[in-house]
Amino acid sequence: MSKRPPRLSRREENQAAERSEVRAAVQRFLLTGLIALVVVAVPVGLWVRAQAAANALNNAVLLTQRLADFSLGPLLTEAVLDGVAGADRQLNERLEPRLADGALVRIKVWDASGRVIYSDLPMLVGRRFDLPSWAPDLLAGGQGRASLEAQNEVENQFESGTGDLVEVYVRTIAVDGQALVVEAYFDDADVRADQSSVLLGLIPTFLLSLGALQLAQLIPAIQLARRIQGHQSIRRKLLQHAIDASDLERQRIARDLHDEVIQDLAGLSYALEAEEMHSTPENRPLFAQAKAILQKNVSTLRSMSSELYPPDLDELGLPEALAQLAARVLEHGIEVKLQIPANCDLDRDRAAMFYRVAREVLANTVKHAHAGILELTLMQDDDRTILLIHDNGCGFDLSADAPDTHLGLRIMRDTIQVAGGSLEVRSWMGGGTSVMVTLDRQAPAWTR
Repeated sequence: MSKRPPRLSRREENQAAERSEVRAAVQRFLLTGLIALVVVAVPVGLWVRAQAAANALNNAVLLTQRLADFSLGPLLTEAVLDGVAGADRQLNERLEPRLADGALVRIKVWDASGRVIYSDLPMLVGRRFDLPSWAPDLLAGGQGRASLEAQNEVENQFESGTGDLVEVYVRTIAVDGQALVVEAYFDDADVRADQSSVLLGLIPTFLLSLGALQLAQLIPAIQLARRIQGHQSIRRKLLQHAIDASDLERQRIARDLHDEVIQDLAGLSYALEAEEMHSTPENRPLFAQAKAILQKNVSTLRSMSSELYPPDLDELGLPEALAQLAARVLEHGIEVKLQIPANCDLDRDRAAMFYRVAREVLANTVKHAHAGILELTLMQDDDRTILLIHDNGCGFDLSADAPDTHLGLRIMRDTIQVAGGSLEVRSWMGGGTSVMVTLDRQAPAWTR
């Protein structure tokens, strides 16, 4: 037969709950940091990718410019410009190795009129095509241009099936000094490789930097979470001490009333009764009236002392304690409708909070609501417990400052909020008042 694990003490439960809250806060911090990392990394990655592509295209422009200046320009003779047969032999020999390895896919040389002066495809030589709108600027000495895209223009009938190509336009000078446009097409593999190289060089460094920043903030975040938890724990204790002090004062007042004032008044009532029996007939009505007043006051004081002194919730249980509170409301002529389960799975602290709220609400209802009906409902499921109290009294204006008589309820609201629950008050002038208290069944236990 397996042994049940030993039950933790209240202090150990509180310490475990506080550690759990700190862990939860740190986990939320890490999750938020991870989300922020992704949110920042994605646009930065896209920006780096765009910059890497731009850098690779710039390199392609520089490579083509060197090719135009040192390999093509000196060989663009007047014979080549005039289309003399065989004049382009040296150009073909110079470009053949580059075309053979596949890096250079196509090359064309244009004049200012759009006529193809030279191409590695002889059938293009002599044909005319419309030059881009920015070609005059390039011929006048402007910067070269490069793009990475599929080639679908009329002039690209021989490149249209090759997928994405790097298209580069640069300026060159022929032997006779004429400015020409060199158009070269490169396989995109080199550009993609340059782009990937830049990405692989920057992105890991960037991510590691963000990760290091996140880790550097982790220790201060843990310390901050612990400090906040410490302040919350102190606030819980202060609120709990305030409520405990209130309960102790109620107990003291109830005890003093019962042991002194009520006993003295009861003794005086017996004395008046004895005097009534021995008095003259004309004085007996006066003694009877005084005795009746005393007995009424004794009954009122006993009821007050019973309300002041909280019941033993461990012995009675919350449902029975609430039923006893409701029974006292009946004595004031208010009809009470109860919906309370026979059993309620709550620890002592949370049961005490529900009881205190119910006591405050019912006391305010009796004193101020002028209600005819009061409904008290206690509901519980796997996750939470709800106490709902509604009366059909006169209500009050929630927008106005809460009266001093609601001070106890305001203290309970703060207490329940610190415990992870909520207390909501709704009231309408002439339409009654509703109070709903919600507490998580797994809320952290309080330090008493």
